[in-house]
Amino acid sequence: MKVGLIGTGAIAHKHAQAYKNIGFEIVAVSNKTEERGRAFAAQWGGEFFPDWADVCRHPKVDFIDLCTFPDVRLAPLKLAADHGKHVQVQKPIAIDVATAQEMVHYAKSKNVLLSVVSQGRFNDSILFLKRALADNRLGHIFQADAYVKWWRSDEYYSRPIKGSWAVEGGGSLINQGIHQVDWLLYLMGDVKQVFGQWQLGARHKIESDDVCSALLTYSSGATGVIQTSTAMWPGFSERIELHGTKGSAILTGDRLTRWEVPNDEGEPAPVAADVASGSSDPMAISLAPFERAFRNFGDAIAAGKRPLISGEEGLRALALVQAIFASARENRLVQLDNPRG
Repeated sequence: MKVGLIGTGAIAHKHAQAYKNIGFEIVAVSNKTEERGRAFAAQWGGEFFPDWADVCRHPKVDFIDLCTFPDVRLAPLKLAADHGKHVQVQKPIAIDVATAQEMVHYAKSKNVLLSVVSQGRFNDSILFLKRALADNRLGHIFQADAYVKWWRSDEYYSRPIKGSWAVEGGGSLINQGIHQVDWLLYLMGDVKQVFGQWQLGARHKIESDDVCSALLTYSSGATGVIQTSTAMWPGFSERIELHGTKGSAILTGDRLTRWEVPNDEGEPAPVAADVASGSSDPMAISLAPFERAFRNFGDAIAAGKRPLISGEEGLRALALVQAIFASARENRLVQLDNPRG
């Protein structure tokens, strides 16, 4: 696969390393800061273009990888789709549901695939839990929670765009916690109602949430909690906790750290103690899930089938985030209609 990459910030380097490891080739690169873009191209390969539109039109590109801030999504997607290029976007899919829906619709109308990089679905722990739930090894799940109590420095938020509503769409929930939001939806299915509370700029000089909490009711009848923060020193590994009628499972970071299921049968649970987490360092995350996600997208393009993390899946996660924000902003219970695009 040949990739056109737009946006060359820190996460783009993770993408580039993963592409190199799996044999994908970056052939075109763009960044609004030319010096950084040219340095990225010199390091990872590809021709640099000052105008991202030239990447979208590039005749050798199979798919576009948007590593831009999430407010820059729709225009590149449309141009890429107009030229028959598939599109992959870094999470979140967008900063508002209407834009995300338009992205999904436009990609469909042009018969191109849209995927969202939420690579944690490809962690061994998540893949194991998905199989275990399908086999009913935890019984009926009645409680499913996510805790993302992280730390980000003042330097991290020193740029005005960080934690802004207009560029990033919010703070800790949409930027850090959206991975765990996606995991809960993948494992548990839809959420039907939420009640959220937040603190805006509790620790940092930002306009959005650096502390956010929500109570969930899933369509299955299970309840849950989501807590996200970038204000909790020194940062603690994120957790997913599932509690069912047959037992409990806890994920810490990227690993399954507890599997408490009496008289369990089936494949051995991959319980481990060493975890990778972005709790205090955004780049302290494993590369393997990126590689698996990118292979999945490449295979989907080759086969003409839907990738595991499609645009519709990115839309689901964003819709839940926005429902929590609406609840916190308006101090009310919010019902979800769970848009699929």
